[in-house]
Amino acid sequence: MRDFGSNVVLDNPAFIHETAVVYGKVFIGEGSSLWPYVVIRSEMHEVRIGKRTNIQDFVMIHVGNNTPTIIGDNCSITHHVTVHGAEVGDNCLIGINATLMDGAKIGANSIVAGHSIVTEGTIVPENSIVAGSPAKVIKSRNNRIANAMNARFYYENALAYSRGDHRVTERDSFRKAMEEEMKALAADA
Repeated sequence: MRDFGSNVVLDNPAFIHETAVVYGKVFIGEGSSLWPYVVIRSEMHEVRIGKRTNIQDFVMIHVGNNTPTIIGDNCSITHHVTVHGAEVGDNCLIGINATLMDGAKIGANSIVAGHSIVTEGTIVPENSIVAGSPAKVIKSRNNRIANAMNARFYYENALAYSRGDHRVTERDSFRKAMEEEMKALAADA
């Protein structure tokens, strides 16, 4: 595992791509993954990323002037997202090219649609779908299972990438892991 400096704590992440850069006070949770060209900087406050969360290609994470960045467990922060001093609850999916600004708080089990801009200080309730610029709640729905399944897909993919396997979806072990996850989530619903 790479050494990003003494203030970066890696709690057994599943995969960190060689192009990912991480500076400052940052915590990466167990089973999480950083994909190509992720940039995380925290010159003040901190960045915390929970367990089994995937930070996808070209994501930029930074702190706000007055706020840390906190991302929960089982989240998918998809391609080209910017998270700047915001909080994301557990089991959330932040869509491609969305922006979350200082002090925004995304409630657990929510989805932020692609290209949305969540403006400073916006509070999104749990189980929401938000879209637009500025982003507004367009629907209430518990997205926990779908979002957790997406996070599980990325977790399995990250484990495979760490072994040099770039085609995990072709493996019976992958299909079995996904089926077991779905059963466990459904039983917990």
